[in-house]
Amino acid sequence: MPKRYPIEQRERAVKMVMDRLGGYPSAYAACQALAPKLGVHAETLRVWVKQAQIDTGKAPGATTAEQARIKELEREVRDLKEANEILKAASIFFASMSRS
Repeated sequence: MPKRYPIEQRERAVKMVMDRLGGYPSAYAACQALAPKLGVHAETLRVWVKQAQIDTGKAPGATTAEQARIKELEREVRDLKEANEILKAASIFFASMSRS
């Protein structure tokens, strides 16, 4: 089970990395250097920073809001497919009952 970090800790950590990006050759290097000081895994911090860059338009990709909307739509599609299958099964059942 992944460890959950408070949103305030995430925001502070991302801000710290973003503020210090100029001192490192890459965001990855900054995350590697700062993660132990922040008490998070370097890869976790890198993912947070990458998503923050996407959310602010500094990097291409789906924003957090877009990802949430995509998840919501996928859930809705899954529910509609399930309901459709139930309706198909009921239709077949009632069609076979009327032939008898």
